[in-house]
Amino acid sequence: MSSRNSQSNKAAARERLRAERESQAKKARARRQVVVACAVVGALALAGGVGYLVVQAGEPTQWEKAAEATLVKPKNTEGENGTTVVLGKADAKKTLELYEDSRCPACATFEQSVGEQIERDVEAGKYKLQYFGATFIDNMAQGEGSKNALSALGAALNVGPEAFLGFKGALYSKELHPQESVDSFAKDDYLLKVADTVPALKGNAEFKKAVEDGTYDRWALEMSKAFDKSGVQGTPTLKMDGKKIETPGTPEAFAAAIDKALAG
Repeated sequence: MSSRNSQSNKAAARERLRAERESQAKKARARRQVVVACAVVGALALAGGVGYLVVQAGEPTQWEKAAEATLVKPKNTEGENGTTVVLGKADAKKTLELYEDSRCPACATFEQSVGEQIERDVEAGKYKLQYFGATFIDNMAQGEGSKNALSALGAALNVGPEAFLGFKGALYSKELHPQESVDSFAKDDYLLKVADTVPALKGNAEFKKAVEDGTYDRWALEMSKAFDKSGVQGTPTLKMDGKKIETPGTPEAFAAAIDKALAG
């Protein structure tokens, strides 16, 4: 091999080596740029996420908004805030006061036992029924189901007394009433599922819209305040014209307690 060829080959090798080093350097610079760009994007995303959470944390909740919303009273209510709910024939001389929380398991047991009897008595004019709705279980067990169910009861009351009583009974039914620790009533779709078992509410578009829009959320809060002001400490509680009746455990005991209260 000549000296010229040897020098030429060495020069070519050096050129190839230089070109390879430059190529590797370019790739390394590109990788660094990608890593830096990803880090910047990640940091921005993290900052944005934290910012979003901070903003969300500062946003009022559904029920905080409801407390400031315009009060919409359901039909078939009386009183300044529409919290006087009296159902039955106007000429009935006595009024049975019923205090309940929709999530209350004892209320469910009571309603399953004598709820239908109360409806028959009211329809027959034996007495009127005044309803007080509570929401204290939302605070005790955490959640929103008591308030949401009470708002939906307002929507049912707006349809009519029959719809209200039917929906109240369905909420407490053995098949549909959840455990106290399970906040199913916080979900509108669950309440609408319950309502579909009530003929007066099944397929009722106005009722559905009122539930989903929270039309009676503010009313539910006002009704809850009325319960708190009553001084009643637990549910279910029964009073006949303001005088407490010990909550009976059977239909027979209920009938006897009511007849005694009506005679008193």
